[in-house]
Amino acid sequence: MGNFSDRGVKQSIDWKLVISYLLLIIIGWVNIYASIHSEGPASIFDFNFRCGKQFVWILTSFVLAAVILFVINPQFWESASLPMYLFVLGLLVVVIFVSKDVKGSHSWFEFGPVKFQPAEISKITTSLLLATLMSQTNYRITRFKDFLMTAIVIGVPMLVILAESETGSALVYAGFIFVMYREGFSGWWLFSIFLAILLFILTLTASPYVSLLVLIGVLMAIGVVCTGRMGVIGWVNLAALILFCLMPWILGKVTAPESFLARLKPIYILIGICVCALPYFLIKGYKDRRMHLTMSALGLIAGIALIFSTDFIFNNILQDHQRKRIEVLLGMKEDPAGVGYNVNQSMIAIGSGGLTGKGFLNGTQTTFGFVPEQSTDFIFCTVGEEWGFLGCFIVILLYVYLIWRIIVDAEKSREAFTRIYGYCVAACIFMHLFINIGMTIGLMPVIGIPLPLLSYGGSSLWAFTVLIFIFIALYRQEKKYY
Repeated sequence: MGNFSDRGVKQSIDWKLVISYLLLIIIGWVNIYASIHSEGPASIFDFNFRCGKQFVWILTSFVLAAVILFVINPQFWESASLPMYLFVLGLLVVVIFVSKDVKGSHSWFEFGPVKFQPAEISKITTSLLLATLMSQTNYRITRFKDFLMTAIVIGVPMLVILAESETGSALVYAGFIFVMYREGFSGWWLFSIFLAILLFILTLTASPYVSLLVLIGVLMAIGVVCTGRMGVIGWVNLAALILFCLMPWILGKVTAPESFLARLKPIYILIGICVCALPYFLIKGYKDRRMHLTMSALGLIAGIALIFSTDFIFNNILQDHQRKRIEVLLGMKEDPAGVGYNVNQSMIAIGSGGLTGKGFLNGTQTTFGFVPEQSTDFIFCTVGEEWGFLGCFIVILLYVYLIWRIIVDAEKSREAFTRIYGYCVAACIFMHLFINIGMTIGLMPVIGIPLPLLSYGGSSLWAFTVLIFIFIALYRQEKKYY
């Protein structure tokens, strides 16, 4: 190896990353026991209850981690990424037809007492294939062909998982856009996704007219940012936007209730003006090579399409229980005893913990089982009730440190494959963390997604163990010789 020397296990493995992984697993195991101790387990090792079963999953996870680190050649993961991706994709399709309906979802294989969810494994295979694709020397994400291949790798399993009615697992795939951004994807796409979510929410909670005004206002602001000046046309456009904001009030005040103007909806006037202006901006953007004008015109078309398809998406694509959860989350309806029950009880549990919590095994919401699925999707509220704000802060801090270490190691890596895969791992963990904690404190709809390494479940724990330790093994392989 020239001037390089083979470094031992102590120097080549990122032990800080491993320790943070172990701490989160132990915290999860202890809190799983706390969440079910009122059911009667003799101890935390009682194998008749979830705490004992989780201990078995933990031990087997350690075996998996050891095999990945010391048995499997790290080069295997890149060479086998495509076959594994296709195999797991096949499992995702098959499970739809052979699995039982579990709360509207068809996503679990059952082998006696053992259940297996291929959606958990698909995050690993998708991450590996993405890293393989994006690490190729001639890959450029700004090139349409490469972007299309990337979108297919991410989009196909995501759509199949949506067909299983596993919205939470599918939503995790949106995190891969951060990986694409790191590899050269335009930040405007991130902004566009945020804007699309905002328009969707505004259309549901306010009106399509308000959403359209916000869209136009944002596009006007983008134009000012791109040109660096407001200009006369900019001020005229701003005045027109303000006029349209006041139009519903003006029409109601100055026109008779039965007149034509009173019956004319302002949104149709606004859309008519937009349709007439679009050809001008498209032609001017093309002739003057002002890309922001062309993109703004296309953004306006896409935004209008989204605004007017929101009702169809909400009422025809989302399932009934998903619609109800979103309505409760956005304040469109109140249902503390129905679909909002889980979140309501979870927030009570977290809020009652105060600064330091009620103490281990002393949580009343936990002890009396007020929060459903408390050892799985709502494990964080056990932490909040029994360990308080400080406990929640420490857990979140451990997650932040875990993600930060992965990103730091990824950036240090000399191999593009290791770097990109590391960002995929960090993105998956972040999305699970963001969605799950947001769900337990009422900032996200309840979509059934585990908290990494803390929630009860073998599929989830194995998947995150494999996901993390493949990266540790790849990084170790590089550190062994420098």
